Amino acid sequence: METALYLLPVTLGETPIEQVLPPYNREIILQIKHFIVEDIRSARRFLKKVDRNINIDELEFYPMGKHASVDLFAEYLKPLQAGCSMGVISEAGCPAVADPGADVVAIAQRKGLRVIPLVGPSSMILAVMASGFNGQSFAFNGYLPIDSGDRVKKIKQLEGRVYAEYQTQLFIETPYRNAKLMEMLLQTCRPQTKICVAAGITCPEEYICTKTVLEWKKTKLPDLSKIPAIFLIYK
Repeated sequence: METALYLLPVTLGETPIEQVLPPYNREIILQIKHFIVEDIRSARRFLKKVDRNINIDELEFYPMGKHASVDLFAEYLKPLQAGCSMGVISEAGCPAVADPGADVVAIAQRKGLRVIPLVGPSSMILAVMASGFNGQSFAFNGYLPIDSGDRVKKIKQLEGRVYAEYQTQLFIETPYRNAKLMEMLLQTCRPQTKICVAAGITCPEEYICTKTVLEWKKTKLPDLSKIPAIFLIYK
C-alpha cells in the first residue's frame, strides 16, 4: 500500500457498508493504524462496521471536531511524515467536504505529502444527481444565516444566482429546523422556482422530491425533524 493520507468516506446512516463502499476501501482501512477523525466515538463505530474483529485498542485517534485546534493538525501528521499511512474520517459521507478534514488536507498538501481520496457517498453530489437540476454549475452554501431577516436576504440572493447564472444552489439545516426552513423557502421564493428536498440519502428513510414552490404549497412534506436533508433550488 502506498504511504499516504487516505480520505475515507463513511456511510450516511445505518446503511450496510457493502451497499455504498467498495471492498477496496476495507483493504486500505485495515492497514491503517492512525486516524484523524471528526468524532472518535462515531469513527470507532464505523471501523467496527468495516470489520467487527478490528482491534480498536491498537489504533491511534486524533480528534478534529469542534473543540480541536487547527494548530494541532500539523502535529497530527507526524506519523505520516515518519512513513505511516493515515486515514481521515468524517462523521458522515466524504471527509474534507463541508468538514474540518479540509484543514488537515490543506496542511498535507502544503507539506508535499501524498493525499488519496477513496470512493464513497457524498450527499451533495447524490442530491444534485437526483434533483434534475443543473449538474454542470452548482454551489454548496452550507447553513443559511440563523437570523430570519438575514436568512430571507440570503435565500433571495441565492435565488437570484439561479436565474442570473443558471447555477443550482444547495444548503443544509439542522434536522429539527428542516420544516421551518422549508416554510421560509415557500414564503420567499418565486412560485415557479423549483425546490428539491433530498433527505436520508442512501438510507431506508430516503426521500427525494422536486417540485415548484407552487406545487410544494399543495404538498404535505414528510416529517424530516430527525433526518439530515439537503435543500436545492433551481429555475
